[in-house]
Formats: sequence, C-alpha cells, structure tokens
Amino acid sequence: MSGHSKWASIKHKKASLDAKRGKLFTRFIREIQIAAREGGGDPEMNPRLRTAIASAKGQSMPQDNIKRAVLRGTGQLEGETYEEITFEGYGPAGVAVIVEVVTDNRNRTVSELRFHFSKNGGNLGENGCVAWMFDKKSVVAVPKEATTEDQLLEIVLGAGADDMTDEGETWSVISSPDAHHAVLAELEKAGITPASADVTQIPQNTVKVEGKQAAAVLRMMEAMEEHDDVQNVYANFDIDDSELERLSA
Repeated sequence: MSGHSKWASIKHKKASLDAKRGKLFTRFIREIQIAAREGGGDPEMNPRLRTAIASAKGQSMPQDNIKRAVLRGTGQLEGETYEEITFEGYGPAGVAVIVEVVTDNRNRTVSELRFHFSKNGGNLGENGCVAWMFDKKSVVAVPKEATTEDQLLEIVLGAGADDMTDEGETWSVISSPDAHHAVLAELEKAGITPASADVTQIPQNTVKVEGKQAAAVLRMMEAMEEHDDVQNVYANFDIDDSELERLSA
C-alpha cells in the first residue's frame, strides 16, 4: 500500500488548504449530486450518498450546501448535469494511474487530462489498461491514540474487515467496499473517530521511482488533483519517505 498510503498522507495534509480554496467542497457537492441522482435522496437507503455526506461533514461543509446538492441530484432543484468517467493511463517509469472525474464536458476533460499525462512523461491509455492492477477497497484510518491494536482488531474484524496495517501514526483498516459502512458503524459505537474513511483503489504491486522520475510523478499527481473535474487519482508508485518529504515540501 506504500504508494497509495503515502500519497493519501500528502493529500490529507493539504486538505485544509484545499477546503479554503473551495476544491474539496466542489468535489463533495458533485459526488453528493451524483449519489442522490443514482440512488435517491435518503442517505439511510443510499450508502453512497451516506458516505459522501459524512465526508462533506468531516470537512465542515455547511448543512445548507449539502441539502442543496441532494436536491439538485434528485431533480428538486435545477442544476448542471454531470457524468462520471474513469480514465486510465501511465505516468513516468510506467506508473499506473486511474483518474476518476465528474464533468459536464467530456471532450474538454479528455483533452486536458491527455495534456497533463503527456506533459509529465506519461500517456492516456484505453479503458482497462491498468484497472486490473488495482483492487477496490474500503480504507479507514484510525489514530493510534484512539485505541489499542487488539481492541481495534476485535471491533473491525467483527464488522467484516479483511486486514489491518500499520501506517505510522494510524492503523489502516482494509475491507471490501460492501463492509465499509458496517466498519464505520462499529467504530462509532465504540466512540472511535477515524482520521479518514474512503472507498479507494489499492495497487496490487508498486513501481519504485526516484530522482527526476519521482519529481515528475508528483507533478503529474498534483496537476490531476488540482483539475476542477477530478474527484480522485490513484497510482501505484513507491517513493522513499525521505525523498517524498523533500519533493512534497
């Protein structure tokens, strides 16, 4: 999980800055709209909407913003129509990349993502070219000071979790997407607040990059993350901690 977890750590450190710029709120609004459109406006009956709302609240999005996004998704308020698209490609050193977007203009988004890939030594590929290298999983990060390893294991395994890994300051609880909400519910019952909780793509294997290639990978990832239409970016790179800290400073 090294490439995934390291990049996730960088993103969480930047989360407050992103929120100030409105980036996170825009992404949450689009995710809530699509979740409500696809599965209805009741979060109790719509797990995807429930996750999206919980994520938005976790970043202090105002309740009125959440409500309007739900109403736009269900068609009770007028709003732009978005579609979800997943792009796949390769970055420097053959790093596999998956980019999930929500856009109101497919042609514009394709053109701009192709530019970001090529500018940083990569290329946009066909659907399916790298998806097989990743597993879709629920990943819940729990601060170590919140509980002991044994206590956490007992809680999450009973809720259907598959594994737990040590990520330094947190434990990462890994489950199938179907167990995501059950794990969160059991943690809530135990009075434990996760540092983050996402359904994400975990690479089966990683590609070690360093030097100029490592810098190019991070530039590409940051360019993708900053794109207005991009919801999530996943990659299978691995960079030494010391170099990663230096490059991301």
